[in-house]
Amino acid sequence: MKLIERIGRYRHLLPALLCLGMVAQASAGEASAPPPSAAAEQVFAMVNGKPIYTLEYNARYNALLRQRYYHGAPPEGQDEAVRKEVADLLIERMLLAEEAEKRGFKPDAAKIEEAVAAAEARYGAAPEWQKQREVLLPKLKEQIARQSLHEQMEKVIRDVPPPASAEVRAYYGQKPELFTEPEKLSLSLILLKVDPGAPRADLEKAQEEAKEIYLRLKKGADFAELARQHSGDSSAASGGKLGYVHGGMLPEKLQEKISTFQVGEVTAPIRTLEGVALYRVDDRVAPVLREFAEVESRAQDLLRREKQDQAWKDAISRLRGDARIEILLPIANGGAKQNDSPAETQSVVTKPGNLLSSKPDAELTPPASSVEQSDAGKQGGVKKKSSKKKSSNKMP
Repeated sequence: MKLIERIGRYRHLLPALLCLGMVAQASAGEASAPPPSAAAEQVFAMVNGKPIYTLEYNARYNALLRQRYYHGAPPEGQDEAVRKEVADLLIERMLLAEEAEKRGFKPDAAKIEEAVAAAEARYGAAPEWQKQREVLLPKLKEQIARQSLHEQMEKVIRDVPPPASAEVRAYYGQKPELFTEPEKLSLSLILLKVDPGAPRADLEKAQEEAKEIYLRLKKGADFAELARQHSGDSSAASGGKLGYVHGGMLPEKLQEKISTFQVGEVTAPIRTLEGVALYRVDDRVAPVLREFAEVESRAQDLLRREKQDQAWKDAISRLRGDARIEILLPIANGGAKQNDSPAETQSVVTKPGNLLSSKPDAELTPPASSVEQSDAGKQGGVKKKSSKKKSSNKMP
């Protein structure tokens, strides 16, 4: 693998590792050193007695924001859901690594060394790396080892045999929408272009011109000829013909207007990002259900993927059901603030298998289960004891 590819694979780890390095440095100080800060010691959650530190949680949360959102912040009202997603991610990764170790799986040593080489190549000259290298390297190796175990578990859990032919045919019958070619529309366009930054008067002028064109079309004027004369779209040379497009691919406003149009009908002027447009429906091709023989291979792939996803959800559910998960800091507020003290935070113990809704990190985890937050978490207050549930189902 090329060095640049190796660097790309592990570039998301350093921010979290820097935070963890701070935790390790604070907790590994000599007896004469000042006590570590409350923030450095804070544990966000305990999973079967193992800690997830608040700094690790916050670093993962911030990394996800940078990866997913252009402005580095979730849309209004979605922050709590994102925070729950991150909590689920970290908890489930810990459970999967623990299960892998129980099965005797070993981390991929080559991947660990590859990650170390990539980190050295990318960050070797960074002052933060040089200062904390001896602390960060073990943490990096630990994270890659956990990721390797996670991948091995995923491979085992998702090892679902191909479905039988009868199952595939039944699936085809149950979900015809997956194998139906949507309606196709052939359209023609006259576009009066207006620059988005142009004065209001330019837009009003284009709208008036579009109304005149529309009236001429209603009186029988030739659409193709008017397109050649007035349209600013590249289709003008061909009389405005856009060819066939699938239903649902059009802008929502346009789709609504022409959904009931007959062949030959023209829309009234429509405001678009590029200006003012008139569309004509030239042809309609009704939806077509593809024959089973044509789509059998695709149906088998889709069904197998669904079975794999279900196997994954079931496995996560069983692991949660057998786990003791303690949420020690509020999820909705992103954990305790840096100046909070442990004594000021309350402990919430979730019932096994009953934690958070989840949607995993696209880079590192496959789809996970969705479950509700516990009553204790909603009440946000009193610590409850929970005992492990006995699971009658074995993991794959």
